[in-house]
Amino acid sequence: MRSRFSTGGDRRTRRQRRGASGGRWDHIYAALDLGTNNCRLSVARPTRDGFRIIDTFSRIVRLGEGIKATGQLSENAMERAIAALHVCAAKMKRRRVTISRSVATAACRQAGNGDAFLSRVAEETGIELETIDAAEEARLAMAGCAPLLDYKCENAMVFDIGGGSTEVMWLRRCGKLAPELLAWTSVPFGVVTLAESYGGTDIPIDTYEAMVDRIRDLLTPFETEHQFAEHVGTGKAQMVGTSGTVTTLAALNLNLPRYERRLIDGTWLDACAIADVSARLSTMSYADRSSHPCIGEGRADLVIAGCAIFDAIFRTWPAPGVRVADRGVRDGILFHLMAAADSAATQDLGPAAVAAAE
Repeated sequence: MRSRFSTGGDRRTRRQRRGASGGRWDHIYAALDLGTNNCRLSVARPTRDGFRIIDTFSRIVRLGEGIKATGQLSENAMERAIAALHVCAAKMKRRRVTISRSVATAACRQAGNGDAFLSRVAEETGIELETIDAAEEARLAMAGCAPLLDYKCENAMVFDIGGGSTEVMWLRRCGKLAPELLAWTSVPFGVVTLAESYGGTDIPIDTYEAMVDRIRDLLTPFETEHQFAEHVGTGKAQMVGTSGTVTTLAALNLNLPRYERRLIDGTWLDACAIADVSARLSTMSYADRSSHPCIGEGRADLVIAGCAIFDAIFRTWPAPGVRVADRGVRDGILFHLMAAADSAATQDLGPAAVAAAE
C-alpha cells in the first residue's frame, strides 16, 4: 500500500458537519524521500493552487555509503538513516498527518539487504517505506517540477542528480494538464557513487574529465536514440534541473551568505553563469568547500562529482541555461496524494480508496 492513513476525530467531525468528504481538504499530507545521500520530509496542507509546506526536515545520512563496493547497506549507514527517520516519524505525529507516502530510491534498489532494511525501519520507526524503481522516481520528479515549466515551450528536459542515480526526462507540455513523459533514462551514478569511484576531496583536472566522460558515455545512447540536442540547444525546449548540485551552483552564483530556498527555487542559471561558478568551485580546496555556508562539510566531498554529472549533461545537451528547482520527488508525491484524495472523494469510496487511486 502506498499511502498510510490515521483517522482523527477532528476530521470525522468536519466530515459529519459537511455531510460528505472534502477530498484533499480533509487531510494533512507528508512526503518522505529516503535517498542515497539525504533523508527529506515535507509536511503540507492543501491550498487553492497547490499546497503550503508547514514543516520540513532534511539530513545527510549517506545511506548508500560503500554500496558500490559491497552491494550492501552498512550498519552505520542504516543506523544514521533510522535516527533521521525517528525524527520524521515524530514530526508527522506532531503535525497530525493523515495521509503520507514514504519512498526509498537508488540505495535500497541496489542493496542486497534493502528489503531487510525496510522491514527494520517499519519495526523501529513505524514508517512503511517502499522502494520505487527508477521510472517511478522520474515520474515523481517530473510532477514535482511541473509548476516551473514554461508554457511557451512545448517540450522540456528535466534532470535529477541524486546520490546513487541520475534521471533525465523528456516531456511535453499539455496546456494546463499535467505534462506527458515521452522518454527517460536513468544513469546508475549519483554524487555519492561517483565520488566514491573517483574521489571527492582534491580532484585533478584529468580525473574530473574522466568523471565527465564516464557519465557522457552513459547518456550518449539516449541522445542517439532521440536526438534531443537540437531542440535544447536552440531554446525550443526548456531545461530544468533539480538536485542539491544545481541549487548549490545557484546559491554560489548569487553569492548568498547562506542558503535560502525562496531565492533559489525557480531562478535561472545561464550558460555563462554555470561555467563561471563551476570554474570557481574547481579552484576551491576541500577545506574551502567545507567551510562555505552554501556547501558545508556534509557536501564538500560530493559537490565536484555533482558538477561532473551536471557538466556531462550540458555537454550532451548544450542549452542556453537551466531553470533551478528546489523541489522534486516529495513535491510530486504531494501532488499525487492530493489528487488521489479528490478522486476518492468524488467516487465517495472513503479514505481507503486514496491508496488505490494513487
